[in-house]
Amino acid sequence: MDVMTVKEAVAKWDISQRRVVALCTENRIEGAEFIGNIGLMPKSAVKPEDGRVTRFEPPADMAVKPFIKWAGGKSQILEDIRRKYPSGLGESITKYAEPFIGGGAVLFDVLSRYSLQDVYISDINKELAATYIAIRDNVNELISTLKSLESEYLPACDEQRKEIYYNSRERFNALKAACSESVELAALFIFLNRTCFNGLYRVNSHGAYNVPQGSYKNPTICDEANLQAVSRTLQGVTIVCADYKDSAGFIDENTFAYFDPPYRPLTATASFTSYAEGGFGDKEQAELARFIDELSGRGAHIVASNSDPKNADETDDFFDRLYARHNIMRVSASRALNSVGSSRGKISELLICSV
Repeated sequence: MDVMTVKEAVAKWDISQRRVVALCTENRIEGAEFIGNIGLMPKSAVKPEDGRVTRFEPPADMAVKPFIKWAGGKSQILEDIRRKYPSGLGESITKYAEPFIGGGAVLFDVLSRYSLQDVYISDINKELAATYIAIRDNVNELISTLKSLESEYLPACDEQRKEIYYNSRERFNALKAACSESVELAALFIFLNRTCFNGLYRVNSHGAYNVPQGSYKNPTICDEANLQAVSRTLQGVTIVCADYKDSAGFIDENTFAYFDPPYRPLTATASFTSYAEGGFGDKEQAELARFIDELSGRGAHIVASNSDPKNADETDDFFDRLYARHNIMRVSASRALNSVGSSRGKISELLICSV
């Protein structure tokens, strides 16, 4: 059988690479298949009719999930966020943006359910952005490297595991300091995330990753099937390391944008904003609110999340004042990060919506 690649289909049908991959994933091109991360289809295949008016519900075995644990990950409140997706998503709303990508739970949910023309994700964390790019562009090499780390780490005794972890952390910081965007850095990023304490990403004042080893007995270091699925999902997605403000040129009235910034700490001792060099204090929260106001004024469809200050102080109207022009909903979530185990429990978080 004569076959053509995704790139050849792009040229033949005059549609985006992301659209061709979506059509293959949705089984809308007869005879199309993925060999590793390479999409192939018969040269005789006919371009399917535009399916963006039809919502795609993938079978359960096609689910794509975040490939890392991330502080404030949205998997547990995803159903609440999903209810705030704008009507017309995948129809009149053909673009998606997520400028604080983190673990990507909302991204993967959106891309599993809707066919979109253009997708933009970014994060100021250089190593996180580089890892997304490595999964998109070099997933097989990444999987091979992760498997090597997994085969070394899992059979090791506790002392050997400790040595492997801290040697890997040292190597990661060396690559980080050299501004590497290599597959090795991405593999170490995932390895450390899967084996560190609570899946944290934290850097010290010098920008070095400093999270201690966790105590997981059998951590999943290389989830090959999910990494392959994530790679296919990311084909055609624009991935950049950038400040959220750089998304202004992409977001317009045809865009659904989700903003998940570092949360405002509920107490003076609960701050966790050092996922990248610098911080995200009240001044930065206010700047983000003004940015969201500006985008909403252009007609963009916005959902943002943040902590609810009223968990700690009923009189704290910080976000109610900042986002007075928008709809604010309080949803229940489990506190995921707390050094005192007895203090973990249900709290409310904010969903701020322009629609």
